[in-house]
Amino acid sequence: LLLTAVCTVSMPASVTAVPLVLGAVGFTAAGVAAGSYAAGMMSATAVANGGAVAAGSAVAVLQSIGAAGLSGTASAAVASLGGTAGALLGLIL
Repeated sequence: LLLTAVCTVSMPASVTAVPLVLGAVGFTAAGVAAGSYAAGMMSATAVANGGAVAAGSAVAVLQSIGAAGLSGTASAAVASLGGTAGALLGLIL
């Protein structure tokens, strides 16, 4: 019963948490927030790539999610991972 409860809560919570966490670290709908952790990631990525952030890089993907939100497929993947994490936590508890 505890396992079911933890999984039921963790799946939608993980889908809700992803955009909130990305916004908190600086990946916003308006772009990367100046002085944020995201800005530091973007700067390091640009330096490593000769001045540009490559399409498909972690920073580019995170900014895309921060700007547009999770797609249906991404939401399903995050919910699945959240459910799995919840199941593992339920087994530990």
